[in-house]
Amino acid sequence: MAKEKGGFWVGLAAAVFYPATALMARRRNEGAERVPRTGGALIVMNHVSHLDPVYDAVFTHKQGRVPHFLAKHSLWNVPVLGAVVKGARQIPVYRGTADAQQSLRAAHEALEQGLVVIIYPEGTITRDPDGWPMASRTGVARLALEHDVPVLPAARWGTREVYDHYRKKFRPLPRKTVVTKVGPPVDLDAYRARPQNLALLREVTDVLMNEVKDLLADIREEQAPDGFYTKKA
Repeated sequence: MAKEKGGFWVGLAAAVFYPATALMARRRNEGAERVPRTGGALIVMNHVSHLDPVYDAVFTHKQGRVPHFLAKHSLWNVPVLGAVVKGARQIPVYRGTADAQQSLRAAHEALEQGLVVIIYPEGTITRDPDGWPMASRTGVARLALEHDVPVLPAARWGTREVYDHYRKKFRPLPRKTVVTKVGPPVDLDAYRARPQNLALLREVTDVLMNEVKDLLADIREEQAPDGFYTKKA
């Protein structure tokens, strides 16, 4: 299978991330064939560990696509890592600043250019003690509604067992298993026919994240809770 060309920095990241992720965890993937081999796509995922982007990048790259993440703009100032995320054309997120809307504009442009965009609508790793998704930001709904591209819900589980940020635990051994499951594209045609307002954006966001939550429940073989965890101040 021919891979989408990502350039020097994507190749360098792959050379580092492939063996690193394999060292820390086995992989099991379900529904990987749903990631389109060409054209734009929006992949909507849960977020449980700072290792998620590394594993999700490897997963997407193995499907022949170059992943483009929405990531905190502060990463662009980190030595070496900043050069990688810039060179790999990742999308900086400027929250709470005059540049906040520019983040979504860059994501819109990426989808228009036929790229794969991965978004974590929760905005940060979940604070739910049991690892279920939190209430999410509505930017994902804007991206999903305004582009005629597949909107794929996906869930990944196992990375928090390797690195749990809130408990400050890094446990690469014994090797864990990281599972990624991609669901079928979500049909949003009925929502696109309605006037876009805040209520619609919230509804679509919850529809997408409920799909993600259901996939996560399948992976975990557990009953998902009703609703979404609300982060306490």
